[in-house]
Amino acid sequence: MQRHLLMTTSALLLLMGTGGAFAGMEEAKEFLDAEIGDMSVLSREEQEAEMQWFVDAAEPFQGMDIKVVSETITTHEYESKVLAPAFTAITGIKVTHDLIGEGDVVEKLQTQMQSGENIYDAYINDSDLIGTHWRYQQARSLSDWMEGTGKDVTNPNLDIEDFIGISFTTAPDGEIYQLPDQQFANLYWFRYDWFNDEKNKADFQEKYGYELGVPVNWSAYEDIAEFFTGREIDGQKVYGHMDYGKKDPSLGWRFTDAWLSMAGNGDKGIPNGNPVDEWGIKVDENSRPVGSCVARGGDTNGPAAVYSIEKYLEWMANYAPPEAQGMTFSESGPVPAQGQIAQQMFWYTAFTADMVKEGLPVMNEDGTPKWRMAPSPHGVYWKDGMKLGYQDAGSWTLMKSTPDDRAKAAWLYAQFVTSKTVDVKKSHVGLTFIRQSTLDHESFTERAPKLGGLVEFYRSPARLQWSPTGTNVPDYPKLAQLWWQAIGDASSGAKTAQEAMDSLCEEQEKVLSRLERAGIQGDIGPKLAEEHDIEYWNKQAQEAGNLAPQLKIENEKEEPKTVNYDELVKSWSEN
Repeated sequence: MQRHLLMTTSALLLLMGTGGAFAGMEEAKEFLDAEIGDMSVLSREEQEAEMQWFVDAAEPFQGMDIKVVSETITTHEYESKVLAPAFTAITGIKVTHDLIGEGDVVEKLQTQMQSGENIYDAYINDSDLIGTHWRYQQARSLSDWMEGTGKDVTNPNLDIEDFIGISFTTAPDGEIYQLPDQQFANLYWFRYDWFNDEKNKADFQEKYGYELGVPVNWSAYEDIAEFFTGREIDGQKVYGHMDYGKKDPSLGWRFTDAWLSMAGNGDKGIPNGNPVDEWGIKVDENSRPVGSCVARGGDTNGPAAVYSIEKYLEWMANYAPPEAQGMTFSESGPVPAQGQIAQQMFWYTAFTADMVKEGLPVMNEDGTPKWRMAPSPHGVYWKDGMKLGYQDAGSWTLMKSTPDDRAKAAWLYAQFVTSKTVDVKKSHVGLTFIRQSTLDHESFTERAPKLGGLVEFYRSPARLQWSPTGTNVPDYPKLAQLWWQAIGDASSGAKTAQEAMDSLCEEQEKVLSRLERAGIQGDIGPKLAEEHDIEYWNKQAQEAGNLAPQLKIENEKEEPKTVNYDELVKSWSEN
């Protein structure tokens, strides 16, 4: 795939050099021939019709230079190196697609929000900022834009309902503020070959009294982690768990990316818990944040959250390689591919492309993986109706501080790289699905056996329980940075899990309080509640038909439960 990417990049640069000055359908046809072919949900005739629309809509902006930005992942590298040059050749709009770190994207966005200076003409930033964009009102409502100022540059074939993550980018006011460009989830990863080995199965059954399989709950995950840790397979010692623990900003993502919800923190609700979300932040009936600590009806330091941190620490110490404690997110990511890890609770599907490379210890000679991905197990506090994991949705965002003509040109590029013409091909390169029509394409039915369950998961009803941070978080950049410091204190042993979460919720409430005093978010900004004990808030929640904060469960080791992976996938296809 990478070799093909480089070849097509060269072809498109040549296309730009020979025909870029005469942008139009000739360049579009060369692009379709060189890059797309039949890798599209559209017929060639439909592809050309869509390209003709882009050519016509871009005419007023020919010769304009625009700048957009995203984090550096495979999908965005493809956009920057292949699709941006193609767009320039076809439309005559010169687009520079910068690739920088995720934190740097947020920093640039914050600077533009605070200064009003137009740094970039469009941003691909995580939909985790949906609550921020809605409350600060500095990002354009795309719903208004598509019907108003941007109507003349909105593709009639955009098909908003085809985007599987559009609910993630829709605020409580019903307005769409961002357009999904790529999505990936954190799922359970395991060695399918080891789980189906007859000796492993027999030994596990004898020791634990139930079948080795995909764990449905954390109790089963813990048993499996214990079973494999120290076991010798293929002449090497293996581990039953993998994670990372270095006090580093990436440790924050490990927890804001819905770890607490997997344990059972917060309330029921899809895509996010309501009125208490997976960060433990509670909102009132007007979506105003009222607290994070249990004392104000939140759940960031409640029993479910503390349990989630305790299990994280316990599993790291007992079942992961010793070096995992000192690793960051990027350092730990490649470890399962080295062949010594039996399972990982918290594994991003963005790693799929690197995990299926030929010659890896976790790959078979026929190109199929020895591993599979499946829905994550849930903790003892989790109840049906809750979200079960995190899904990243990097999404196009247009700021109000960007001049209209520049925003229009950038919006054309955003629609080009998410269009039905190119999305199937882009999804084959990056494996970060955004459209249902792409998921249904026959090319992914053919490729599915080599992707370890990725396609099956995204086609399944289980997908709906995975979602990004929701609208309860009023200022994602300010609040997210608090997490890695608090969790880092627990990971290092400087604080207990309870002390770390107490500190975290208090720091979050300081931010909420400052926003309330400033009044900058108006009548949808924070309004902190009075303080009471957990029994008071639990009773209030139950009377309202809600859950959070739940009281502590004395026996947090529930009866373990597993499911056969192949039966699980079969049940999805039957649905």
